[in-house]
Amino acid sequence: MAVPAQPKIYHICHVDRLPSIIASAGLWSDAVLLNQALPGTVIGMNHIKQRRLQLKLASHPTLHVGECVPFYFCPRSVMLYLICRQNQDLTYKGGQGPIVHLEADMHATVQWANAQARRWAFTLSNAGAYYFEDRADLARLNEIDWNAVQARDWRQCKEGKQAEFLLENSFPWHLIERIGVQSRQIYTQVANVLPAQGHRPTVELRPEWYY
Repeated sequence: MAVPAQPKIYHICHVDRLPSIIASAGLWSDAVLLNQALPGTVIGMNHIKQRRLQLKLASHPTLHVGECVPFYFCPRSVMLYLICRQNQDLTYKGGQGPIVHLEADMHATVQWANAQARRWAFTLSNAGAYYFEDRADLARLNEIDWNAVQARDWRQCKEGKQAEFLLENSFPWHLIERIGVQSRQIYTQVANVLPAQGHRPTVELRPEWYY
């Protein structure tokens, strides 16, 4: 599969995190969140979060994975599957229903990051693993396994499916273009917390983004 002309990137979070994300004008890295007790449900694996704080990027040797906000290149991620199955390593056991997808455009994000002198990178697999490869050159996007990224049955290509886009420190709210949800109930909940003034991403029912 060729590199998409306009790759989209996706961050998943619990719907009850949206108010604090909006109030903070965006998403923050785990390194920042360690020192802030923001309200809302944490859905990630704590031991993986700790590991990511120690893992460095080859493309930016002074930058750790955990100092970046992570995005996948697809909805319906491997992580969402673990949440759906209530994996034993997860503290969160609330299932996929309350999880929302925050979608942004990768090229718009890189353009913003470059203008702000903010470091960014993408990985070819899970950036929480002990070994992964990363790049900070858009000309090398073809090194991502795009067939794996788009696969719905990813049992034979799990690592490639988990390619990530990483943005240093924080990710601004105004770059979130769309919010995908599984149910009408969560759609209403999201619509009710979006600001009356300022940036309001499109909210869409996207059951095909879920398991």
